[in-house]
Amino acid sequence: LELFDIVVVGSCKPAYLKDPNLSLFRVNHEDGSLLNTEGVYEIEGLGPNGADKFLSVGNTFQGGNWLHLQAMLETKAGEEILYVGDHLYGDVLRSKRALGWRTAFIVPELPTEMKIYRDNLKLYNQITKVRKLRDELNIWADELRMQASQSNSDDIVRKLDEIEEDDIKIKSLLSKLGNKYHAAFHPIWGQTFQAGYMDSRFSYYVQNYACVYMSKASNLRFSTTERSFRTSQEMMPHHQILVDPMAVFEED
Repeated sequence: LELFDIVVVGSCKPAYLKDPNLSLFRVNHEDGSLLNTEGVYEIEGLGPNGADKFLSVGNTFQGGNWLHLQAMLETKAGEEILYVGDHLYGDVLRSKRALGWRTAFIVPELPTEMKIYRDNLKLYNQITKVRKLRDELNIWADELRMQASQSNSDDIVRKLDEIEEDDIKIKSLLSKLGNKYHAAFHPIWGQTFQAGYMDSRFSYYVQNYACVYMSKASNLRFSTTERSFRTSQEMMPHHQILVDPMAVFEED
């Protein structure tokens, strides 16, 4: 207990994060008995340095709510608190959306996911190249269809038939490669963070409600308290096209 400034047990999450009427009890270390407190009112009534005076009596509590915690920490804005939790809905989503706290999400599966991804990077790159080839083939087919609408050429029809046959073969190849890549993570569920070629619902909530995420809380030891973590720049599909060195931008 000496490692912590404040200890809260029996917090009854998620009520701790949303019910302002929960009572705060101080725990007696000697016999485990509980002593009722007036919470925020008691801290404010102690005057200057009220939080320090309140905690000097005892820093282990049961129950309470986020208002008590913020008063004891002498914080006014939620962004001054980093909440570390391993439950997406009970910890991260609730504290971020309702209180505006900074959130650190613990994902124990992360090291395994990263290792499998690294071990199968060659397969992943192969899938990416084949998908790009299919896109290019479809673009070519679309250009031929536009030409065919102006001149009904047998040569164009023949090329379109060949492209359709190639597309079927590529689709079949992608299915085999995708299943192999999928099974590398889990034979049934596949990846944790992706569903097919898209982010999974789990991944969506992690990105939107976790300020940072990591495999274990002790990873924070690699940064000082002054470290700033900034979001990576997101790109819309039209931006992704423009950063492609092969892309051509033509103005009307």
